[in-house]
Amino acid sequence: MTDPRTALNDRLKSLDAEDAAGLDGQKTVTLDQQAVGRLSRMDALQNQAMAQAQARRRQVERQKIAAALVRLDAGDYGYCTDCGEEIAPARLAADPAIARCLECTRGG
Repeated sequence: MTDPRTALNDRLKSLDAEDAAGLDGQKTVTLDQQAVGRLSRMDALQNQAMAQAQARRRQVERQKIAAALVRLDAGDYGYCTDCGEEIAPARLAADPAIARCLECTRGG
């Protein structure tokens, strides 16, 4: 298994690259009189909304990663933040920022 800190930092770099690639899509939609018309503007607005939603998703993921790095530094990484039980290694391998065990995630 990859070192959790390395995996988390690599994901942060990936999120930064995704942010840079998605900046154009988040810009204000301007009315282009040369475009086909109302449908083109609606498409542009929809694309803008999707780009903004993706940016918000990346921000939430950054917060989860930051919290996981804090848990690593505190020696609490790998333990459920709800019940304190150890999180399954396969679950951590799938998502190194995961904070809860499967049982607590399911609400059990």
